[in-house]
Amino acid sequence: MSIPESNTHNSKRGNKGLSFDIHTIQWKNLHFGYEGEIQQSKDRFQIIWITKGKGDFLLDLRKGDFENNQLFFIKQGQVYRFQATTDMEGYIISFTDSFLSKEDQENESIYHNSLFSLFAGSGGIKITQETSAEMNDITGRMIKEFNNINLFRDELLRRYLKIFLIYLSRQLEGAAFTARKTRNEELTQKFLALIDKHFKTEKTVSGYSGLLSLTPNYLNEIVKKTTGCSARHHIRQRIVMEAKRHASYSDDYMKQIGYYLGFTDMAHFSKFFKSATGMNFTDFKKGKPVFSSAS
Repeated sequence: MSIPESNTHNSKRGNKGLSFDIHTIQWKNLHFGYEGEIQQSKDRFQIIWITKGKGDFLLDLRKGDFENNQLFFIKQGQVYRFQATTDMEGYIISFTDSFLSKEDQENESIYHNSLFSLFAGSGGIKITQETSAEMNDITGRMIKEFNNINLFRDELLRRYLKIFLIYLSRQLEGAAFTARKTRNEELTQKFLALIDKHFKTEKTVSGYSGLLSLTPNYLNEIVKKTTGCSARHHIRQRIVMEAKRHASYSDDYMKQIGYYLGFTDMAHFSKFFKSATGMNFTDFKKGKPVFSSAS
């Protein structure tokens, strides 16, 4: 059994595979039984803004509680579930990686770096009342535009989404968030983004340094200086996270998961998993996830 994939298309209009999608949580529950189901957003980012409601959430191997006016960022591939103990209201915005980069090429790196920072954390963030009022206005505009087929519709939706993200960035890190990052930070974020795209086929530091036109030693030096961990560590942890996701949320066996992750030798995959996690894959699979609380 594969991990269930969240349904993000607008079934009213029959537009499957949209690069941008926005609905209320109530609409999702009515049409897809969204609440309480374990899902995975395989090909897009999602912003889940809970304006009203309390309950608990799972996000990959973490669990925690949510409350009124809390917002979550779901990266491509992450597994999640929201279980409300009270009526839940809010919005779900989903978009592909390319949606924000179809224009404004000059500022593309700024948006991508800011976006990466927004989606880097696994927990939700509490939205202030002041920011919430501004975001509600922009969200209302996005829904109105999304539900109408007008000239330059995508361009307007893209601008509204960027404004929405800017309001969030101001709350998270203040004005410094939108400032240009250092070259080391930019390269590190590009490296981590590349891992997300290629972790199943590329598992070496030299492979990623080649994609970035850097030497392996220089890439490792930059990444370690910026994050405190080596480039190899980040590559291994991304592969292990995907292995844990499939072991925890699907019925796939080690062989199936190993092949999915690009390993042809299962003995090698078993050794890799134990080296990276400190436990056998079979023991992890039997125990299912030992959830850690989200801060």
